[in-house]
Amino acid sequence: MKVKKKSGFSLLLKRSFLVAVLVLSFYYFCPRSALPDNAKIDLIIVYKSKRKLVVYSKEKIVKTYSIALGKNPIGDKQFEGDLKTPEGIYFIQDKNPNSGYYKNLGISYPNKKDIEKAKKIGKPVGGDIKIHGLKNKMGFIGKFHRWTDWTLGCIALTNDEVEELYNYVPIGTKIEILP
Repeated sequence: MKVKKKSGFSLLLKRSFLVAVLVLSFYYFCPRSALPDNAKIDLIIVYKSKRKLVVYSKEKIVKTYSIALGKNPIGDKQFEGDLKTPEGIYFIQDKNPNSGYYKNLGISYPNKKDIEKAKKIGKPVGGDIKIHGLKNKMGFIGKFHRWTDWTLGCIALTNDEVEELYNYVPIGTKIEILP
């Protein structure tokens, strides 16, 4: 009776698959640090090119989040439907616990400059730019959503991260969105 030997390639493939599963599991389940209980967020800065959202309290960085942006992230938002995330200084103008994307914090886009810019090119300016979680019933995607820019111009976080910001960011907080 002959015993069939496994090829070296087959064994390598199985080991590689196991390592990939372990790494992805660690990435998905790795615990994250929470905001301190006494945190009072008074400034948010978004660095679009780095895909980072940084929250400040009294001019000190409290926490940095990884984000996903609009599907066409390079450059400032010009008009409704361009899939860009706006750049400039805005404010958190509202909070919605019943959003189609878990919870959200509304950004005061458009401002006067944005309206004038869209008017010059004869296009609608758009609105409804948010910091939000994942689409309802899709929260299981978790951190993997960051692997691509997928929003219509909003700033996306995991549901747990949006929950945290929702609880710690007051309406009126300044948000600066940089290239």
